[in-house]
Amino acid sequence: MTTPATMTVTNKLAGSGPGDARGRAPQEPPSPPRAVPDALLRGARGLCPACGAGRLFSSYLKVSPYCPDCDEELYHHRADDAPPYATILLVGHIVVPLMVLVEEMYRPEVWVHLVLWLPLTLVLCLTLLPPLKGMLVNLQWALRMHGFDPQSAEREGPPDGVVPVVRAVRPLR
Repeated sequence: MTTPATMTVTNKLAGSGPGDARGRAPQEPPSPPRAVPDALLRGARGLCPACGAGRLFSSYLKVSPYCPDCDEELYHHRADDAPPYATILLVGHIVVPLMVLVEEMYRPEVWVHLVLWLPLTLVLCLTLLPPLKGMLVNLQWALRMHGFDPQSAEREGPPDGVVPVVRAVRPLR
């Protein structure tokens, strides 16, 4: 004789229980994968992750809400503190070894260190920050993070003051 627990397990394994796919609404097919290396290269150049032609930034570090060429929604990004963190990490790994090397080889005065390393650090940070932010935003797009996936529960409407782009739909023939 079988127990109720055994029957439940058997029913679920056989596909006739409540976990069965027959009782569910049809789901949309999964979206095709997006190429991460292409998206990262486009982000380093400050270009749209989808088309590679439109500009990603509307100013120095402000991401455009939509691509001006293909109308891809870009306002879903959540770059936050990651680009500055990556910039500091990268610049620190460049400047600190050079600073130690110069100190050990030449033993310059403190003012020489200040004249050398402060401008170099500032220029490197300001130069590397936009490409790193572009790479992060495009990585989020490629991995369908933070609302970049149309089927995501995180998907949200455009921010206040941003007019949504209405895409034309081709008529069926």
